[in-house]
Amino acid sequence: MPIQRRTFVAALGAGTIASTAGCSSTGGTGGDGSDGSGGNGTADGTPSVAGETLTLTTTTSTYDTGLLDEIHTDFEEMYGVTVDAVAQGTGAALETARNGDSDIVMVHARGLEDEFMRNGYGINRRDLMFNDFVIVGPADDPAGIEGTGSATEALTTVAEAEATFVSRGDNSGTHTKELNLWEAAGTDPGGDWYQETGTGMGEALNAANQQGAYTLSDRGTFISQRSEIDLTILVQGPIEGGPEILANPYGVMAVNPGVHENANYDLAMAYIGWITSPGVQNAISEYQVNGEQLFFPEAVSEDPDFRQYVPEGWSSDDSDA
Repeated sequence: MPIQRRTFVAALGAGTIASTAGCSSTGGTGGDGSDGSGGNGTADGTPSVAGETLTLTTTTSTYDTGLLDEIHTDFEEMYGVTVDAVAQGTGAALETARNGDSDIVMVHARGLEDEFMRNGYGINRRDLMFNDFVIVGPADDPAGIEGTGSATEALTTVAEAEATFVSRGDNSGTHTKELNLWEAAGTDPGGDWYQETGTGMGEALNAANQQGAYTLSDRGTFISQRSEIDLTILVQGPIEGGPEILANPYGVMAVNPGVHENANYDLAMAYIGWITSPGVQNAISEYQVNGEQLFFPEAVSEDPDFRQYVPEGWSSDDSDA
């Protein structure tokens, strides 16, 4: 698979990666990795990236739930660095990286991730974790969607009832999923009942709460805010036996230094290795809010899916295009 990955990167016009991936941009001596530096330590055993800042653009759900604050201290202490986690919608997080203002991206919209990679901006993508989406709304459920086994049927019912629905409207992973669901339902939402906030998930949940409205939320953010709002889950995702269409996988990938030479590729790859390691994957699994698990690790598997490294549908034949 590494050969295929290098072929893929070369096909994007970024063949320089193969020559830089093993080199330290900070002048490290290329230690054996026993110091925790991933093989790029200095002569005195200090990681060559010590003192640097890793800029991570990420979806609001990983930030708002408190997950990153919980786990990042370990990475920062291990490497002597700082992680600057910038919380944005997935679309904005990818755009920031596309502009060269990020070293690494953690998001949850595979279609947008694939576009980012196909255009040569991202490399070394890894499946990271997952949870799911849920449709939430007021307990009195004016549209009557509670327990509906189909997410698209539930949204169609909301539209037909013209019950207030709050959309993030921000090109985030959640907004992208919502638009995909409306398309699958054959419904073009609009009118006074459809409210676009252009905000993160927390703000959208607050808006739905204030209006007694429905919205689509990732389970993690909803759990983390449930005690502060009067909304309830009306349509479950696959974690609780709901439709698979509401699955919510997260991926992490480094920004391509062949496109943006200022990208801190060494530190980004150290981060990817760290966050996909068994210990940190276990920490993600154990992270809870109000006794409930928010994210489920996906990086460690007895049967790894090597398609995670490249855009979906890509094959080695694409390099001949």
